[in-house]
Amino acid sequence: MEIKKVVVIGSGTMGSGIAAHLCNANVPVTLLDLTTEISQKAKERIQKSRPPLLIDKTKIDNIRVGNINDDFDVVKDADWVVEAVVERIDIKHNIYEKIFKFRKSGAIVSSNTSSIPIKILSEKLTDTEKKDFCITHFFNPVRYMGLLEIVKNENNDLGKINSLKKFCELELGKGAIVCNDTPGFLGNRIGVFAMQVAMTEAFRMKLTIEEADAVFGRPMGIPKTGVFGLYDLIGIDLMADVLKSFIKELPKSDPFQIVAKEIPLITKLINTGYTGRKGKGGFYRMNKQNNQKILEAINLESGEYSTTKKIDLGIETVNLKVLINRNDKYGEYAWSVISKIIKYASSLVPGITDKFNDIDEAMRLGFNWTMGPFEMLKAIGVKNFFSRIDAFENNKFLENLSKTEDENFYGERQKYTDIETLGKIKPKAIKVDKNKSAEIYRFKDFNIVEFTTKACALNYDSMDALKNATDKPLIIINESMQFSAGVNLKYTMDFADKGDFKSIEKFIKYFQETCKHLKYSDHPVISAPSGLVLGGGEEVAIQSNFVVSHTNIVMGLVETGVGLVPAGGGCKEVLWRWLQTDEAKKDPDYAPLKVFNIIGYAKTATSTVEAVPLKFLRPEDKKVMNRNSLFEVSRKLIEENKKFVPPKECKFNLSGKSVKEKMIKVLEKLYNEKVILDHGMEVGKELANVLSGGNTNIDKTLTEDDLYKLELESFMKLIETKKTQERIKHTLATGKPLVN
Repeated sequence: MEIKKVVVIGSGTMGSGIAAHLCNANVPVTLLDLTTEISQKAKERIQKSRPPLLIDKTKIDNIRVGNINDDFDVVKDADWVVEAVVERIDIKHNIYEKIFKFRKSGAIVSSNTSSIPIKILSEKLTDTEKKDFCITHFFNPVRYMGLLEIVKNENNDLGKINSLKKFCELELGKGAIVCNDTPGFLGNRIGVFAMQVAMTEAFRMKLTIEEADAVFGRPMGIPKTGVFGLYDLIGIDLMADVLKSFIKELPKSDPFQIVAKEIPLITKLINTGYTGRKGKGGFYRMNKQNNQKILEAINLESGEYSTTKKIDLGIETVNLKVLINRNDKYGEYAWSVISKIIKYASSLVPGITDKFNDIDEAMRLGFNWTMGPFEMLKAIGVKNFFSRIDAFENNKFLENLSKTEDENFYGERQKYTDIETLGKIKPKAIKVDKNKSAEIYRFKDFNIVEFTTKACALNYDSMDALKNATDKPLIIINESMQFSAGVNLKYTMDFADKGDFKSIEKFIKYFQETCKHLKYSDHPVISAPSGLVLGGGEEVAIQSNFVVSHTNIVMGLVETGVGLVPAGGGCKEVLWRWLQTDEAKKDPDYAPLKVFNIIGYAKTATSTVEAVPLKFLRPEDKKVMNRNSLFEVSRKLIEENKKFVPPKECKFNLSGKSVKEKMIKVLEKLYNEKVILDHGMEVGKELANVLSGGNTNIDKTLTEDDLYKLELESFMKLIETKKTQERIKHTLATGKPLVN
């Protein structure tokens, strides 16, 4: 069946998020609520949302609004009706009665519930109606979260369920995983259990919350919030309600019952309004001292707050073997948490799903884990796991695995999708070359480079990998959440602190050489970005021959925020693109001034739609909704470009002093208005020097190397200043820019 029209009933957070994302997929959608005023206000919230729910805000009117009394007739034309009303079963039953009375024959009806079993939702439906009814559990925010759980019932038309799955995968870009009707379904069942284990073990072992979050975070391949930070983000009171629901629904023998027991400190926090970030604070709170904001953490024993302490485990990458083998409390905590997660997840197979790696994908897509429980088991090693584990009664999965101790038990990843994903293709590589920052996967007809550093930050090793992989067509793509957040600033500052600016200059030159090598390679180079594509990350992408981009990118040349100018060819490449416009052909100063504004303000695009007008992406660059499709589309481009010819080198005619003076006037105005301060003025002048062409005139032709040289000179002038170093250190410490 085809899905051409959708109706969403309920315009709250989830309903409006689903409607917005259908709009992103160019699917006509009608949003209904009790009154048209309510649904209209939801539409206005969608338009203003931050981060933006819409990829293209100009398409907002593709969302029609109405009410369930006057406008319910729209259901007659819908191919799919999504219920997203409040979690009250009586209200839902009333809505279903009305939907099935109006809907056209065969139309899919689904609920977005996160907690009510489908058995209860569908208890008043006929067997025929049940065939077309399921749960489609989207995760919030809908645009950005990859997981969609489709919960089936025993009466479902499986062909129709698969059609819905395919639509959600290809058109909405979701990792659509079909699962059974069990409490919490797939993601929340494991995810909430993992949170509770991490928390209860921290209490038991008398760790500080900073210590627990330092372990149950990036070292385990889990988002940096950790468990207590995530509790605060979700809301401590909301988590308490979620736990009550699990306690009610799950049998008394389920291990969840133990970790979900009420904790007096949490009860006290809720009762006193400390419900997390939305309240007065939670496990963490922001306190003011001497007009400064100080982050404080609660003591799990005393309940008193004190200034947070940074815990450095000395671990840069995810290595579970190293983590659990530490001979300290952190290693003990990691093993206790990981082993319990593995035991619990494996005990649910085949109850919640008969494909155990679907659980892993649910954790990747819905909770942003880099590996799920079974991948954790694989990483630890099967024999190693069983040598340390205690009893595992009533766990058929572990019982069977213990008999074989098969280290290769995992098999193929991502079975839930037919798409040829990066995760599926990597194990098929003929050879893998590795260094500390990147991996080269070598195949017969192409290579893949994947960055492996934190935030995929770039350094010498990253450049080495890129250079060494251009002997064949190359795809630059990452399984991690980011393409690249740019050059590793800490790496740069380590040299600056020693006064070793020659090493910095050497690296920037090598970065430039690498980017130029990518652009003019004998074989096509394809960048397939998702997530952050910032600074040096964008410079790699825009100097590739082709780009296949996920729609949910954040792209920009943001170097001015840390007191620098883009020096890997970013200024040069964006300037060249603007010089090709009709306006630039009439006015030689048009392009430099335009780029000065874009880079000077460190403008970013939050979607592919926003990236095109800024010239960060070209109209012909491929854009895909499903992140899993990045590799498949990139591979197809290689097939289509077997007769690839490298581009001709760019030439520049810039007006030099005259356009630079125009830029300086802009800076002086901003300075007088105190938008920028002294160092902002200096950074702006260096950017102006690069984009004007330096000591040139309109009759003089500059090469790309000339522009690279200007970028390097300005970069080096700035990195040697104390104020730029202050900016970099401040950003590294806080994640925020410093105005100085």
